[in-house]
Amino acid sequence: MFRSFLVTLFDATYTLNKSNILSFCQTDPKAKILDLGCDDGIWTEAIARKIGTSEVHGIEIVPERAAAARERGISVVEHDLNYPLPYADGSFDMIHANQVIEHVGSIDTFTAEIFRCLRPGGYVVISTENASSWHNIGATILGWQMFSLTNLSVKRLGVGNPLAVHRHDTGHLGSWTHKTIFSYRGLIEFLGCHQFRHVQIRGSGYYPLAAKFGLLDPRHAHFITAYAQK
Repeated sequence: MFRSFLVTLFDATYTLNKSNILSFCQTDPKAKILDLGCDDGIWTEAIARKIGTSEVHGIEIVPERAAAARERGISVVEHDLNYPLPYADGSFDMIHANQVIEHVGSIDTFTAEIFRCLRPGGYVVISTENASSWHNIGATILGWQMFSLTNLSVKRLGVGNPLAVHRHDTGHLGSWTHKTIFSYRGLIEFLGCHQFRHVQIRGSGYYPLAAKFGLLDPRHAHFITAYAQK
């Protein structure tokens, strides 16, 4: 029963997180956009609809997911995000990455490549989990692995935290494990290290309270979504 309650809270949090992402997307029918880790393309389509563009590109490492996104009309390249992106400088008006940066081993390469591939004045929207969320803080006080860093091994998920949603799940890809979890301030300063300007953060999720409380206190929300401009 308690685990079911946690799943319900997470679903509401993730729905609000997607709303936060869309709120940063600027209407521009001429925009050329890139979704990093586009999966099957369903969410990529939602972003494209919000922006109002048909110039939609994606990067995906899993061949089956990439094929599904292509069937939706997205121009997809199968590529490892730990390496330079296969695009020219200034190729895109907007780049998006939802729940991706925490899976990347080389976050400096990842972020520098985003900056390079954006046109001057273009923007990035990055959403990730928050190391300084109250539930992560609480877990570490108890001596547990923080929730956002329990999926760190391909052997078994949910390591070190008895309340982790995916505890004991197996069969996941190495690219799906978590490597780096940012705090609120850490994400802002990291983007600044890579020359991004005008960083804004919105939050979602505030366990055990309703997801909307994360909007009021993004420093301690579950998900943090950053907008930053080149």
